[in-house]
Amino acid sequence: MNYPNENPFASTHSLDTNPFEDPTDTQSTSNNARLEEIRQREQDLERREQELAQKQDHIRRNGRNNWPPFFPLIFHSIKDEIPQASQPLITRLYQLWLVLAGTLIVNMVACICILASGSSNGGSDLGSSIGYIIFITPLSFLLWYRPIYNGYMKEQALYYYLYFFFGGFHLLFSVYMIIGIPSTGSAGLIQTIQAFSKPSLPSAIVGTVATVGWVVQGVGLAFYYRQIWAHHKAAGHSVEKAKTELATHGAKAYFTRG
Repeated sequence: MNYPNENPFASTHSLDTNPFEDPTDTQSTSNNARLEEIRQREQDLERREQELAQKQDHIRRNGRNNWPPFFPLIFHSIKDEIPQASQPLITRLYQLWLVLAGTLIVNMVACICILASGSSNGGSDLGSSIGYIIFITPLSFLLWYRPIYNGYMKEQALYYYLYFFFGGFHLLFSVYMIIGIPSTGSAGLIQTIQAFSKPSLPSAIVGTVATVGWVVQGVGLAFYYRQIWAHHKAAGHSVEKAKTELATHGAKAYFTRG
């Protein structure tokens, strides 16, 4: 419906737009704004990378050895050295290593109880259990925990293969200790069942705790072993890459943080 006061000749287009303006000017302005935004993002990324590099360099130069606490020999800090996304996994592995260390001690106590109960194999069990504490505790830290710690810190294939090799041996050792064959230094299932059948309650109770410890750390390490293997495959690590890293960095890279 047309109203009497409406101008039938009025244009419906805005007169604010210059019909002679080059449309490429507006497009160019938009492109410049996008480029500026991209440059700002790149600058932010470079700044963050520099901050991370400075932080790592500070840790490398000024960080003091802090592990083990009673006699510091190396620098160990999951928060400072491991990428944030991988920190929960490395924390769980470290906790499992602590469970292993505690289980070795409980296992020795169980072997003492087995010896005290009159077992003919008690002396061999106790001697072997003490040897496990002396050797397995530091070797497990150096041969499978520290390599995977370095692997996630540096993301180098060589450390993953070290972990898979020695971590695999440790899984077999865990199964061996869970079984608990007499005179082997393990207060596992067989020894614990024999202690219950005597009965020798101290040996049975402590042996049960030791067996549970072996199972917990063994199953936990097997779970994370598969998870780390999947990460290793997704990252594209290979034996050739590990050989190249060994030739480039040498064995001393194991003890460095960079």
